[in-house]
Amino acid sequence: MFFKKTIRDVDVEDKIILVRTDYNVPLVPIEAGELEHETVVINQSGDQQQQIANDLRIRASLPTIKYLLEHQAAKIILMSHLGRPDGHRDKSFSLGIVAEKLAELLPGTVVNFVDDVSGPEVEMAVEDLPNGGILLLENLRFSAEEEANSEEYAREIVDSTHAELFVQDGFAVVHRAHASTDAITHIIPAVAGLLLEKEVKTLTQITANPEHPFVVIIGGAKVADKQPLIDKFRNLADTIYVGGKIAADGYQSTDVKVIVAEDFDEDSDGAKLDIGPVSTSKLAELLQPAKTVLWNGVLGKVEDAAYATSSTIVAKLLGENQDITSVICGGDTAGFVENLCAEDPELRFSLVSTGGGAALELLSGQALPGVDGLEDL
Repeated sequence: MFFKKTIRDVDVEDKIILVRTDYNVPLVPIEAGELEHETVVINQSGDQQQQIANDLRIRASLPTIKYLLEHQAAKIILMSHLGRPDGHRDKSFSLGIVAEKLAELLPGTVVNFVDDVSGPEVEMAVEDLPNGGILLLENLRFSAEEEANSEEYAREIVDSTHAELFVQDGFAVVHRAHASTDAITHIIPAVAGLLLEKEVKTLTQITANPEHPFVVIIGGAKVADKQPLIDKFRNLADTIYVGGKIAADGYQSTDVKVIVAEDFDEDSDGAKLDIGPVSTSKLAELLQPAKTVLWNGVLGKVEDAAYATSSTIVAKLLGENQDITSVICGGDTAGFVENLCAEDPELRFSLVSTGGGAALELLSGQALPGVDGLEDL
Protein backbone atom coordinates (compact mmCIF):
# COMPACT_ATOMS: atom_id res chain seq x y z
CA MET A 1 0.00 0.00 0.00
CA PHE A 2 3.08 2.24 -0.07
CA PHE A 3 4.87 2.45 -3.41
CA LYS A 4 7.74 4.78 -2.59
CA LYS A 5 11.23 3.86 -1.46
CA THR A 6 11.92 4.19 2.25
CA ILE A 7 15.14 4.29 4.24
CA ARG A 8 14.95 0.48 4.34
CA ASP A 9 15.41 0.37 0.55
CA VAL A 10 18.64 2.38 0.37
CA ASP A 11 22.13 2.24 1.83
CA VAL A 12 22.54 4.92 4.50
CA GLU A 13 25.89 3.78 5.91
CA ASP A 14 28.56 6.49 6.05
CA LYS A 15 26.24 9.01 4.39
CA ILE A 16 25.18 12.48 5.50
CA ILE A 17 21.39 12.26 5.68
CA LEU A 18 19.09 15.29 5.52
CA VAL A 19 15.73 14.59 7.18
CA ARG A 20 12.61 16.76 6.97
CA THR A 21 10.81 16.30 10.27
CA ASP A 22 7.71 17.98 11.65
CA TYR A 23 8.66 19.70 14.89
CA ASN A 24 5.81 22.21 14.79
CA VAL A 25 5.12 21.54 18.46
CA PRO A 26 2.75 23.58 20.63
CA LEU A 27 4.49 26.03 22.97
CA VAL A 28 2.86 27.45 26.08
CA PRO A 29 3.94 30.49 28.10
CA ILE A 30 5.11 30.00 31.67
CA GLU A 31 5.67 32.51 34.40
CA ALA A 32 9.10 33.03 35.92
CA GLY A 33 9.56 30.74 38.91
CA GLU A 34 6.93 28.30 37.65
CA LEU A 35 9.14 26.28 35.31
CA GLU A 36 7.82 22.77 34.84
CA HIS A 37 10.65 21.81 32.53
CA GLU A 38 14.20 22.99 31.98
CA THR A 39 13.73 23.19 28.21
CA VAL A 40 12.65 26.78 27.61
CA VAL A 41 13.09 29.53 25.05
CA ILE A 42 12.81 33.28 25.44
CA ASN A 43 10.63 34.98 22.85
CA GLN A 44 11.51 38.03 20.78
CA SER A 45 10.42 40.53 23.40
CA GLY A 46 12.54 38.79 26.02
CA ASP A 47 9.89 38.99 28.74
CA GLN A 48 8.19 35.62 28.32
CA GLN A 49 9.38 32.04 28.63
CA GLN A 50 7.83 29.09 26.83
CA GLN A 51 7.87 25.33 27.12
CA ILE A 52 6.77 22.46 24.90
CA ALA A 53 3.18 21.52 25.75
CA ASN A 54 3.14 18.23 23.83
CA ASP A 55 6.16 16.41 22.40
CA LEU A 56 4.19 13.93 20.25
CA ARG A 57 5.77 15.12 17.02
CA ILE A 58 9.29 14.95 18.41
CA ARG A 59 8.81 11.42 19.71
CA ALA A 60 7.17 10.40 16.43
CA SER A 61 10.42 11.19 14.62
CA LEU A 62 12.52 8.88 16.80
CA PRO A 63 12.01 5.58 14.91
CA THR A 64 13.51 7.07 11.73
CA ILE A 65 16.35 8.76 13.59
CA LYS A 66 17.18 5.60 15.53
CA TYR A 67 17.10 3.51 12.35
CA LEU A 68 19.62 5.85 10.72
CA LEU A 69 21.84 5.76 13.80
CA GLU A 70 21.67 1.97 14.04
CA HIS A 71 22.54 1.62 10.35
CA GLN A 72 25.66 3.75 10.70
CA ALA A 73 24.61 6.96 8.97
CA ALA A 74 27.60 9.29 9.19
CA LYS A 75 25.68 12.40 10.24
CA ILE A 76 21.99 13.21 10.53
CA ILE A 77 20.83 16.74 9.67
CA LEU A 78 17.28 17.55 10.74
CA MET A 79 15.16 20.42 9.45
CA SER A 80 11.66 21.61 10.31
CA HIS A 81 9.47 24.65 10.74
CA LEU A 82 7.80 25.94 13.88
CA GLY A 83 4.79 28.23 13.96
CA ARG A 84 4.14 31.02 11.47
CA PRO A 85 7.04 33.48 11.54
CA ASP A 86 6.04 34.66 8.03
CA GLY A 87 9.58 34.85 6.69
CA HIS A 88 10.98 36.77 9.68
CA ARG A 89 13.59 35.68 12.24
CA ASP A 90 11.33 35.64 15.28
CA LYS A 91 13.18 34.23 18.29
CA SER A 92 9.95 32.94 19.84
CA PHE A 93 9.78 30.41 16.98
CA SER A 94 13.35 29.18 17.29
CA LEU A 95 13.85 25.41 17.12
CA GLY A 96 16.54 25.55 19.79
CA ILE A 97 13.97 24.40 22.34
CA VAL A 98 13.31 21.30 20.22
CA ALA A 99 17.01 20.46 20.00
CA GLU A 100 17.21 20.43 23.79
CA LYS A 101 14.16 18.17 24.05
CA LEU A 102 15.55 15.86 21.38
CA ALA A 103 18.82 15.55 23.32
CA GLU A 104 16.81 14.44 26.37
CA LEU A 105 15.03 11.77 24.31
CA LEU A 106 18.29 10.48 22.81
CA PRO A 107 20.70 10.16 25.75
CA GLY A 108 24.23 9.36 24.68
CA THR A 109 23.76 10.90 21.22
CA VAL A 110 25.29 14.24 20.31
CA VAL A 111 22.46 16.65 19.38
CA ASN A 112 23.61 20.08 18.22
CA PHE A 113 21.69 23.11 16.98
CA VAL A 114 22.70 25.76 14.46
CA ASP A 115 21.05 29.16 14.11
CA ASP A 116 20.62 29.00 10.32
CA VAL A 117 19.69 26.61 7.51
CA SER A 118 22.48 27.31 5.03
CA GLY A 119 25.73 29.20 4.64
CA PRO A 120 29.16 29.12 6.33
CA GLU A 121 27.78 28.69 9.87
CA VAL A 122 25.88 25.57 8.81
CA GLU A 123 28.87 24.17 6.90
CA MET A 124 31.05 24.61 9.97
CA ALA A 125 28.41 23.01 12.24
CA VAL A 126 28.21 19.97 9.93
CA GLU A 127 32.00 19.69 9.80
CA ASP A 128 32.25 19.89 13.59
CA LEU A 129 29.50 17.31 14.14
CA PRO A 130 31.01 13.95 15.13
CA ASN A 131 30.04 10.82 13.24
CA GLY A 132 26.82 9.43 14.68
CA GLY A 133 25.73 12.92 15.71
CA ILE A 134 22.60 14.93 14.97
CA LEU A 135 22.35 18.55 13.90
CA LEU A 136 19.03 20.44 13.93
CA LEU A 137 18.83 23.44 11.61
CA GLU A 138 16.94 26.62 12.50
CA ASN A 139 13.31 27.23 11.51
CA LEU A 140 12.87 26.83 7.73
CA ARG A 141 10.11 29.44 7.69
CA PHE A 142 12.42 32.20 8.89
CA SER A 143 12.82 32.61 5.12
CA ALA A 144 9.87 33.24 2.80
CA GLU A 145 11.66 31.04 0.25
CA GLU A 146 10.52 27.91 2.11
CA GLU A 147 6.81 28.39 1.46
CA ALA A 148 7.59 29.79 -2.01
CA ASN A 149 8.94 26.33 -2.94
CA SER A 150 12.25 27.88 -3.98
CA GLU A 151 14.59 25.39 -5.61
CA GLU A 152 17.49 27.77 -4.95
CA TYR A 153 16.67 27.77 -1.21
CA ALA A 154 16.53 23.97 -1.20
CA ARG A 155 19.82 23.75 -3.10
CA GLU A 156 21.54 26.08 -0.62
CA ILE A 157 20.49 23.76 2.22
CA VAL A 158 21.76 20.67 0.40
CA ASP A 159 25.05 22.33 -0.57
CA SER A 160 25.68 23.69 2.94
CA THR A 161 24.96 20.38 4.68
CA HIS A 162 26.71 18.24 2.00
CA ALA A 163 23.74 15.89 2.26
CA GLU A 164 23.80 12.76 0.09
CA LEU A 165 20.24 11.58 0.73
CA PHE A 166 16.98 13.33 1.63
CA VAL A 167 14.46 11.60 3.90
CA GLN A 168 10.92 12.96 4.04
CA ASP A 169 9.46 12.14 7.46
CA GLY A 170 7.32 15.22 8.11
CA PHE A 171 3.91 13.75 7.30
CA ALA A 172 2.08 16.86 8.52
CA VAL A 173 3.63 18.99 5.74
CA VAL A 174 3.58 16.66 2.71
CA HIS A 175 0.35 18.22 1.43
CA ARG A 176 2.29 21.48 0.91
CA ALA A 177 4.50 22.17 -2.11
CA HIS A 178 7.31 23.85 -0.19
CA ALA A 179 11.07 23.92 -0.68
CA SER A 180 11.61 21.22 1.96
CA THR A 181 8.84 18.97 0.64
CA ASP A 182 8.78 19.43 -3.14
CA ALA A 183 11.70 21.42 -4.59
CA ILE A 184 14.31 19.44 -2.69
CA THR A 185 13.22 16.15 -4.28
CA HIS A 186 14.43 17.48 -7.65
CA ILE A 187 17.93 18.09 -6.29
CA ILE A 188 18.91 15.03 -4.25
CA PRO A 189 17.77 11.36 -4.02
CA ALA A 190 14.66 11.36 -1.86
CA VAL A 191 12.98 8.55 0.11
CA ALA A 192 10.43 8.21 2.90
CA GLY A 193 11.07 7.89 6.60
CA LEU A 194 9.33 5.35 8.82
CA LEU A 195 6.75 7.78 10.21
CA LEU A 196 5.68 8.90 6.76
CA GLU A 197 5.43 5.30 5.61
CA LYS A 198 3.33 4.31 8.65
CA GLU A 199 0.95 7.25 8.31
CA VAL A 200 0.36 6.81 4.58
CA LYS A 201 -0.03 3.02 4.79
CA THR A 202 -2.46 3.16 7.71
CA LEU A 203 -4.60 5.95 6.28
CA THR A 204 -4.60 4.38 2.81
CA GLN A 205 -5.74 1.07 4.29
CA ILE A 206 -8.67 2.88 5.89
CA THR A 207 -9.78 4.16 2.49
CA ALA A 208 -9.12 0.92 0.60
CA ASN A 209 -10.09 -2.09 2.68
CA PRO A 210 -11.21 -1.39 6.26
CA GLU A 211 -12.46 -4.21 8.43
CA HIS A 212 -16.19 -3.87 9.13
CA PRO A 213 -18.15 -2.65 11.00
CA PHE A 214 -16.43 0.63 10.12
CA VAL A 215 -17.46 3.76 12.03
CA VAL A 216 -16.31 7.28 11.11
CA ILE A 217 -16.59 9.95 13.81
CA ILE A 218 -16.61 13.55 12.60
CA GLY A 219 -16.36 16.49 14.99
CA GLY A 220 -14.76 19.89 14.95
CA ALA A 221 -16.09 23.23 13.78
CA LYS A 222 -15.72 23.70 10.01
CA VAL A 223 -18.22 21.99 7.72
CA ALA A 224 -16.12 22.95 4.68
CA ASP A 225 -13.23 20.87 6.05
CA LYS A 226 -15.37 17.90 7.05
CA GLN A 227 -17.82 17.56 4.17
CA PRO A 228 -15.23 16.05 1.75
CA LEU A 229 -14.45 13.44 4.40
CA ILE A 230 -18.13 12.64 4.89
CA ASP A 231 -18.60 12.35 1.13
CA LYS A 232 -15.50 10.15 0.80
CA PHE A 233 -16.68 7.62 3.37
CA ARG A 234 -20.40 7.72 2.64
CA ASN A 235 -20.23 4.49 0.66
CA LEU A 236 -17.37 2.86 2.55
CA ALA A 237 -18.31 3.28 6.20
CA ASP A 238 -21.16 1.50 7.93
CA THR A 239 -21.92 4.58 10.02
CA ILE A 240 -20.78 8.21 10.01
CA TYR A 241 -21.39 9.94 13.31
CA VAL A 242 -21.34 13.75 13.32
CA GLY A 243 -20.80 15.68 16.56
CA GLY A 244 -18.83 18.72 17.63
CA LYS A 245 -19.64 22.29 16.73
CA ILE A 246 -20.85 21.39 13.24
CA ALA A 247 -23.61 19.29 14.81
CA ALA A 248 -24.35 22.00 17.37
CA ASP A 249 -24.66 24.51 14.54
CA GLY A 250 -27.36 22.42 12.88
CA TYR A 251 -25.63 20.12 10.40
CA GLN A 252 -28.17 17.86 8.67
CA SER A 253 -28.07 14.85 6.36
CA THR A 254 -30.71 12.77 4.64
CA ASP A 255 -28.38 9.78 4.36
CA VAL A 256 -29.46 6.99 6.74
CA LYS A 257 -25.78 6.15 7.35
CA VAL A 258 -25.10 9.63 8.73
CA ILE A 259 -26.15 10.10 12.35
CA VAL A 260 -26.01 13.61 13.79
CA ALA A 261 -25.90 14.35 17.53
CA GLU A 262 -29.24 15.63 18.75
CA ASP A 263 -28.75 16.70 22.38
CA PHE A 264 -26.04 18.92 23.81
CA ASP A 265 -24.53 20.13 27.06
CA GLU A 266 -24.88 23.91 27.26
CA ASP A 267 -23.29 26.68 29.27
CA SER A 268 -25.24 29.32 31.21
CA ASP A 269 -25.65 31.36 28.03
CA GLY A 270 -27.16 28.45 26.11
CA ALA A 271 -24.09 27.77 23.95
CA LYS A 272 -23.90 24.10 22.91
CA LEU A 273 -20.38 23.08 23.95
CA ASP A 274 -20.50 19.28 23.98
CA ILE A 275 -22.77 16.55 22.69
CA GLY A 276 -25.19 15.42 25.37
CA PRO A 277 -25.63 12.15 27.28
CA VAL A 278 -28.18 10.65 24.89
CA SER A 279 -26.01 11.27 21.84
CA THR A 280 -22.89 10.08 23.66
CA SER A 281 -24.61 6.84 24.69
CA LYS A 282 -25.77 6.25 21.12
CA LEU A 283 -22.23 6.72 19.83
CA ALA A 284 -20.85 4.37 22.49
CA GLU A 285 -23.34 1.71 21.36
CA LEU A 286 -22.18 2.13 17.76
CA LEU A 287 -18.58 1.63 18.80
CA GLN A 288 -19.09 -1.58 20.74
CA PRO A 289 -19.16 -3.94 17.69
CA ALA A 290 -16.83 -1.79 15.53
CA LYS A 291 -13.68 -3.25 14.01
CA THR A 292 -12.38 -0.04 12.43
CA VAL A 293 -12.87 3.53 13.69
CA LEU A 294 -11.65 6.74 12.11
CA TRP A 295 -12.02 9.77 14.38
CA ASN A 296 -11.46 13.30 13.10
CA GLY A 297 -12.54 16.28 15.19
CA VAL A 298 -13.26 16.58 18.91
CA LEU A 299 -16.88 16.34 20.02
CA GLY A 300 -16.91 19.29 22.39
CA LYS A 301 -14.92 22.22 23.74
CA VAL A 302 -12.28 19.89 25.19
CA GLU A 303 -10.02 22.66 26.53
CA ASP A 304 -12.71 23.08 29.20
CA ALA A 305 -12.91 19.87 31.25
CA ALA A 306 -16.65 20.40 31.78
CA TYR A 307 -17.22 19.94 28.05
CA ALA A 308 -14.70 17.16 27.34
CA THR A 309 -16.95 14.38 28.61
CA SER A 310 -18.05 12.82 25.32
CA SER A 311 -14.58 13.02 23.75
CA THR A 312 -13.05 11.41 26.85
CA ILE A 313 -15.58 8.58 26.80
CA VAL A 314 -14.94 7.88 23.12
CA ALA A 315 -11.16 8.02 23.53
CA LYS A 316 -11.23 5.56 26.42
CA LEU A 317 -13.57 3.19 24.60
CA LEU A 318 -11.18 3.09 21.65
CA GLY A 319 -7.95 3.09 23.63
CA GLU A 320 -9.07 0.24 25.87
CA ASN A 321 -10.28 -2.02 23.02
CA GLN A 322 -7.36 -3.52 21.12
CA ASP A 323 -9.75 -5.39 18.80
CA ILE A 324 -10.55 -2.07 17.12
CA THR A 325 -8.28 -0.55 14.49
CA SER A 326 -8.44 3.01 15.80
CA VAL A 327 -7.12 5.90 13.73
CA ILE A 328 -7.10 9.37 15.28
CA CYS A 329 -6.41 12.32 13.00
CA GLY A 330 -6.67 16.10 13.15
CA GLY A 331 -4.50 18.35 15.28
CA ASP A 332 -7.00 19.02 18.08
CA THR A 333 -8.13 15.40 18.27
CA ALA A 334 -4.60 13.98 18.25
CA GLY A 335 -3.49 16.48 20.89
CA PHE A 336 -6.48 15.65 23.09
CA VAL A 337 -5.85 11.90 22.81
CA GLU A 338 -2.13 12.32 23.48
CA ASN A 339 -2.88 14.26 26.67
CA LEU A 340 -5.16 11.44 27.81
CA CYS A 341 -2.42 8.91 27.04
CA ALA A 342 -0.03 10.89 29.21
CA GLU A 343 -2.50 10.53 32.08
CA ASP A 344 -3.29 6.88 31.29
CA PRO A 345 -0.40 5.04 29.56
CA GLU A 346 -2.56 1.92 29.22
CA LEU A 347 -4.55 3.53 26.39
CA ARG A 348 -3.45 2.21 22.99
CA PHE A 349 -4.44 3.39 19.51
CA SER A 350 -3.48 2.00 16.10
CA LEU A 351 -2.45 5.44 14.86
CA VAL A 352 -2.52 8.90 16.36
CA SER A 353 -1.73 10.86 13.22
CA THR A 354 0.72 13.75 13.37
CA GLY A 355 -0.87 15.29 10.28
CA GLY A 356 -3.98 17.48 10.34
CA GLY A 357 -4.46 18.86 6.84
CA ALA A 358 -2.23 16.18 5.30
CA ALA A 359 -4.36 13.39 6.76
CA LEU A 360 -7.58 15.05 5.62
CA GLU A 361 -6.28 15.51 2.08
CA LEU A 362 -4.96 11.95 1.88
CA LEU A 363 -8.24 10.53 3.18
CA SER A 364 -10.14 12.72 0.72
CA GLY A 365 -8.10 11.34 -2.19
CA GLN A 366 -6.04 14.44 -2.94
CA ALA A 367 -2.43 14.40 -4.13
CA LEU A 368 0.41 14.93 -1.66
CA PRO A 369 3.34 16.77 -3.32
CA GLY A 370 5.75 15.75 -0.57
CA VAL A 371 5.06 12.09 -1.26
CA ASP A 372 4.73 12.24 -5.04
CA GLY A 373 8.30 13.52 -5.44
CA LEU A 374 9.91 10.59 -3.61
CA GLU A 375 11.59 7.77 -5.51
CA ASP A 376 9.32 4.95 -6.66
CA LEU A 377 9.94 1.35 -5.68
